[in-house]
Amino acid sequence: LDLGQSNDYTAVSVLEHVGDAYHVRHLERVRGLPYPVIVAKVGEIMQSPALAGQAALVVDQTGTGAPVVDLFNQAGLNPVGVMIHAGADVKNEGRTWKVPKRDLIAVLVVLFQTGRLKISSKLPLAEVLQNELLNFKVKIDPVTAHDSYSAWREQEHDDLTLATSLAAWWGERGDEQITLELPTRAIFRS
Repeated sequence: LDLGQSNDYTAVSVLEHVGDAYHVRHLERVRGLPYPVIVAKVGEIMQSPALAGQAALVVDQTGTGAPVVDLFNQAGLNPVGVMIHAGADVKNEGRTWKVPKRDLIAVLVVLFQTGRLKISSKLPLAEVLQNELLNFKVKIDPVTAHDSYSAWREQEHDDLTLATSLAAWWGERGDEQITLELPTRAIFRS
């Protein structure tokens, strides 16, 4: 889940891990909804028969995300929070992960370029996601060797890319995620 601010899209991407591939099963984005409504909406998705008790909710906790992650916790959804940074190390503090932007991008690029990310053309937002994936660029400063992602977050709409990258990154974490409790029942407040 990529949480948008007031005028930005909030995007949901549901991935299913099938063999060594990830199938994008659901894409959705909304704009202008209050965060409690988003929490309830995501809660309904998480409690659907296909996901209930079998899926982790991974949320971009950068910026406005931290207080909203608290709302997800209050709703019993036990989210995994990801704070995106420009550093080089992945760090974990309970259910919060600090992840370099390059790690999120790298996982998605590898999956996309090797055909391990399957996006059904039947999904209404499939073309939007594919265009977002094709349009971001990585730039390396030849003097400092620092990387930057000029079209990653600066682009007006890259929300589906970020939501998908969070899910793919978490899926690729492997056995580390097994110790986290998945939600089995949630209580929603509107």
